[in-house]
Amino acid sequence: VTQPRRIAAVTIAHRIAEELGEPLGRSVGYKIRFQDRAPRSVYIKVLTDGMLLAETQADPALREYDTLVIDEAHERSLNIDFLLGLARKLLDERPELRVIVTSATIDTEKFAEAFGGAQVIAVKGRLYPVEVRYRPADPARGEDEESYVELAAKAVHELRTSGPPGDILVFMPTEQDILEACRMLEGKRYPGTAVLPLYARLPAGQQGRVYSVSGPKIVVATNVAETSLTIPGIRYIVDTGLARISQYLPGTRVHSLPVSPVSRSSADQRAGRCGRVRAGVCVRLYAEKDYERRPRFTPPEIFRSNLAEVILRMIDLRLGDPLRFPFVDKPGGKLVRDGYETLVELGAIKKEEGAAGEGEAGAGAGYALTGLGRLMARMPLDPRLSRMLLEARREGCLEEAAVVAAALSIRDPRERPPERAGEADAAQAVFAHPESDFLTLLNLWKRFSAASEGPDAKGGSRRFCREHFLSFPRMREWALVHGQIMEILAELRLSGEGGRAVTDAGRDVAEAGKAGDEAKPGLGAGAGTAGERARYGALHRAILSGLLSNIAARKERNVYTAAKGREAMLFPGSALFNRPPAWIMAAEMVKTARLYARTAARIDPSWVEPLAGDLCRKHHSEPRWDADKGEVRATERVTLFGLEVVSGRDVPFGPVNPKEAHEIFVREALVGGKVKNPPEFLKHNLALAARIEAMEEKLRRRDILAGEAAQAEFYGKRLAGVFDLA
Repeated sequence: VTQPRRIAAVTIAHRIAEELGEPLGRSVGYKIRFQDRAPRSVYIKVLTDGMLLAETQADPALREYDTLVIDEAHERSLNIDFLLGLARKLLDERPELRVIVTSATIDTEKFAEAFGGAQVIAVKGRLYPVEVRYRPADPARGEDEESYVELAAKAVHELRTSGPPGDILVFMPTEQDILEACRMLEGKRYPGTAVLPLYARLPAGQQGRVYSVSGPKIVVATNVAETSLTIPGIRYIVDTGLARISQYLPGTRVHSLPVSPVSRSSADQRAGRCGRVRAGVCVRLYAEKDYERRPRFTPPEIFRSNLAEVILRMIDLRLGDPLRFPFVDKPGGKLVRDGYETLVELGAIKKEEGAAGEGEAGAGAGYALTGLGRLMARMPLDPRLSRMLLEARREGCLEEAAVVAAALSIRDPRERPPERAGEADAAQAVFAHPESDFLTLLNLWKRFSAASEGPDAKGGSRRFCREHFLSFPRMREWALVHGQIMEILAELRLSGEGGRAVTDAGRDVAEAGKAGDEAKPGLGAGAGTAGERARYGALHRAILSGLLSNIAARKERNVYTAAKGREAMLFPGSALFNRPPAWIMAAEMVKTARLYARTAARIDPSWVEPLAGDLCRKHHSEPRWDADKGEVRATERVTLFGLEVVSGRDVPFGPVNPKEAHEIFVREALVGGKVKNPPEFLKHNLALAARIEAMEEKLRRRDILAGEAAQAEFYGKRLAGVFDLA
C-alpha cells in the first residue's frame, strides 16, 4: 500500500494492525525513508511511493508483492504517475498481479481507460451538506479595485456578523497575502477570537496552534490546508480560488511559482473542509461562471516538472522511451527533451554511436548511461545532487558535499516568524559566510553538530534550535538524509578510506568558512591562505558540476545576467546580497514576482570550462601569423549557455581551421617573409624578390615581379604535396 507522505504510511500501518488486533510488525509493517518496520514475515506493507520505486532497482518486476494498492492517486505527483505507469507495464508481464488505485477525487474514466477498462468502485464518504455562495467583487459596492485580500476580510466580517458562530478557514495563495490578511483581521478586534496564520514555512509550534487553540478562531492558510492537514471544527470557508502552483519551464530551466486559479476539484476539496463535523458554508470570492470555466483537475506534476530524475531511472531500468511509456498522461515532448538535455549536461548519458536522430524513435532514442550515469542512477537523489557528490569525491571534499546535498534535499530549516523577524535574522547571522550560502549551510551544520554532542545531546540540540530560530524536525531530517547519503556512498564504495581524508579536508573547509563569521574574506577574492582558497575551490567546483545551467555574471548591483538569456536578482535573504561578486552559481532559479537566484556562491569562471567540456562553445577571431611562436594563432572566447566564461585567450589556429591557417601562413610567413631564421629556399626566394623589386624601381615598372596571389599559389601547390590540407 503506497502513500505520498511518511506520516500517512506510519499512521495507516498502525491503524490496520490495530484493526487486526495485532502488534505492528507481525502481519502489518511500514517502510519509510528512515525507518523499516516491515520484516519479511509481514503480509501487508505500507510504504511511501518513493520507497517502492527505490525497490524496483533490486526487484524490477516487484515479485515480492502479489497486490499493489496505490493510494491518493489524485495528487498526481511524479512518483505516483511513474508508479501507475510501471504498474500498467507490469500487468503485461505479470497477469496475476492485482493493482488497486484509490483516491478521494479522481478522473475515474481516464484511469479506467489507462488500465484497459478497469472496474470502477465508488464508496460514498460521510460529508455534511455544504452551502456554496459566490461573492465576486461587486462594482456597485466600490469593490472593483479591491484586492482579493480585502475581499476576503470583508467576507469574514460578513460571516462573523450575520451567521451563527463558528470557526473560519480562509484560503490565500501566498505567505505575504496571509500576513496581510491577518493584520486586517486582527485590526477588527473580534472579541475572544484568535487569528492564526498557517503556511509551510511557519514554525511547527505556531502551526500546531490551529489544533491547540480552543476558543473561536480564524485560520488564514495556503493550500497546505486543502489536502495535507484537516483542521477540526471549521464551519465556514472563504476561498479566494487562487494558489501558487509550481511550474517548471523547460529550456530556461526556471521554476516558476505563479499565482493561478485552482481547478474545480481543488475548489471542491476546499469546500469540503467545512463539512466534516457539521453543515458548513463556503464563500467563493469569484463568480459561478468562473468556477464552471475552470479545468476539472489540477494539471499533474508530470506536465510541470523537470523529468531528468524519472528519465535517468527509466534508462537504468530499461523501461524504454518516456513518450511510449504507459503514463496515465503522457508528458510533453519539450519536457522530455529538456530532461535528456539536463542528463547530457550532467554527464549522465551520451548519444550512442550510430544512433538515429529523434524522428519516430522518440526523444530518447540512442542514449546510454555513462559510468557517471550508472552511479547516479543508484542514488535516490536529484541527479544534480548525485553529480555533485561524484565530483566531490574526485575533489576530495565528499563529506562536506554530502552535508550540502542533504541540505538541498529538504526544506530550509531556518525560520523567520513575522513578529520576530529581526531577532531571527540576528541569531542566524553568525552562520553567514560572505561569499557562499553553501558555506553558510556548512557553518550551521557544524555548529548544530557541536551542540548535539555531550551527555545532554538532545536537550542541547533543541536549545540550539530555539536560540537560532531553527526547525528541530527539519534539522533532524537533515541529519537523517545526510546519514542516508553516506550509507549510499558506502554501499557504492565511494567513501571508505577516502572518506577519512575527506573528513579532514572538510573540517578545513568548514573552519575556513568560519572565517566568514568574523567578516574576513577567508576563502574569498584573493584573501586567506592558498590552502583556504584551494579548499573553497574544491567544494564549490563540486557543487558547480551539478549547477552549470545556473551560473550568472553580474550586470548591476544584485542583478545578474544568467545562463540561457535570463536576468535574475540575488535573493534578498542571501549572505551575498548587497555585496555581489562578479560571478555566481545558484542552487535554483525561482520566479515569483521576478526571477531570483536562491542559495548562491561566488565562483571563478575559469572553473566552468573543465566541468562543462563539450557543452561549451568556442569562438575564434583575429587569426594572424605569430613570427615569434612560428605558427598561426587566434583570439579565443568560450561561452556556456550564452555567457562568456573565457575571453581573449591566445590559441593556435591550425587545429581550429587548417585551411584558413594555411592560407595565412603562406600569405604572411612565406610571401611576406615574416619568419625568424628562414630556411635556405625562403632566403633565396626573398632575395630574388628583392632584386626584382629593385629592378622595377629602376625601370619604373610594376609588372615584372609576380603578385602576392601568384606567389601564394606557387607555395600552395608545392605544400599541397607535403601536407593534407583537406
